[in-house]
Amino acid sequence: MTFNPLQERGIPLDKQLRNWRELNVTPTDPDHADPYTRCRIITMNGIEVEAIMFSHHLARHCPDVEIKQQLARVRYIEAQQQKVVNWLLPGLASVLETTIAYEQVAVDLTAWVARMEPDPYLQQAYQFGVLEDFDHLYRYANLYEMIEHRKAEKIVDQLTEVMPGRPTFMHHRNPIDNVREPYDRSTAAPISKLHALTIMAAEQQTMNFYMNVGPTYMEPIARQLYQEIGLIEEEHVTHYESLVDPGESWWEMLMNHEYNECYLYHSFMETESDPKVKNIWELHLNMELEHLRLAVEMFKRFDGRDPEEVLAPELPAPVTFEPNKAYLRELIATQIDYTTLGTGYVQEAHERFEKMQEAIMGGEKAPPRSGSSTTTAPRTAASTGCRPRASTRSTASPPTADPAAPGSAPRWARARARDPLALR
Repeated sequence: MTFNPLQERGIPLDKQLRNWRELNVTPTDPDHADPYTRCRIITMNGIEVEAIMFSHHLARHCPDVEIKQQLARVRYIEAQQQKVVNWLLPGLASVLETTIAYEQVAVDLTAWVARMEPDPYLQQAYQFGVLEDFDHLYRYANLYEMIEHRKAEKIVDQLTEVMPGRPTFMHHRNPIDNVREPYDRSTAAPISKLHALTIMAAEQQTMNFYMNVGPTYMEPIARQLYQEIGLIEEEHVTHYESLVDPGESWWEMLMNHEYNECYLYHSFMETESDPKVKNIWELHLNMELEHLRLAVEMFKRFDGRDPEEVLAPELPAPVTFEPNKAYLRELIATQIDYTTLGTGYVQEAHERFEKMQEAIMGGEKAPPRSGSSTTTAPRTAASTGCRPRASTRSTASPPTADPAAPGSAPRWARARARDPLALR
């Protein structure tokens, strides 16, 4: 059944305010809840946080008091939604258990988006990032086993594999090589815009989470790991936010945010297994329909365009949390040794990458990359089949790596051997 949020009427804004009793929701049961229910909760918390922060940024650039007041009214409701969603997480979970759940979201949500993304360049951006999230899950799982003496497989319920991805030391790149080319707002498929906003918001909340919880541990190895992966999350937010066309007006961006919230709440309402949580998704969807209507009014007023020029006429197929084991294993077999150069991707180390590695490792050079050579010139962004900074879009696939290349496994094995968290 099709669903067009532009033709639906939600709850009037002045009827959306909830009291403390309504906000104080019962958390999910960590021992019996579907792990993907927790993933949906974490995802929607990130989406709501992004909606709130975007509204604040818009208000800071808006001189019209009346518009700022309307933004404040909607934003307060968004803040209530965020509290309800995030308070669904059980207080019994440790910070590290929640961290592993965050990485399960990053892995399975990004993998699903990569599978569904129609634009080859954007798809490559998600494929690149998910292999790093995969290794973060592996490293936190080993920390969990070391500190709490339990297996992460219990948390992810075997839905997501816990195994090495792209080795974490390879994630530290020169900041300029984390910036990607944006989609073109005039030609991009509506689903591509929704994908970009979704993954940007999910990675942003992970970055914020690690910023704050990292120093709460006493164990030096935990503090070090959160610091390292926290810096990589900064890279990921740069990576994903640069996919969004900066030519979109404030009102277009606001409308896209509200539409994306409708899309995700509708998706999770359709796929949720927990009846109580499903009721919250449905309630919030009916709130977001009104937020979207108000955003559409401002878009028409200030941009003077029809929203159908920008938004999909109906919601795409629901976002689905599901296992992506075969897909991820294929990416590991073909793209594990990728890094970035400019706005493209290469398989060899290059000068900027090596200098960043030397600097961040404190002058100690990182282990060589698989297939790298100090005498081989790196492939250019164009030669990988990924789009250079030009208007012509390439649809060719990037080159594949040979996971069985001579010497590749021993190099990674030596790197893992020096990693105290490489327990498996």
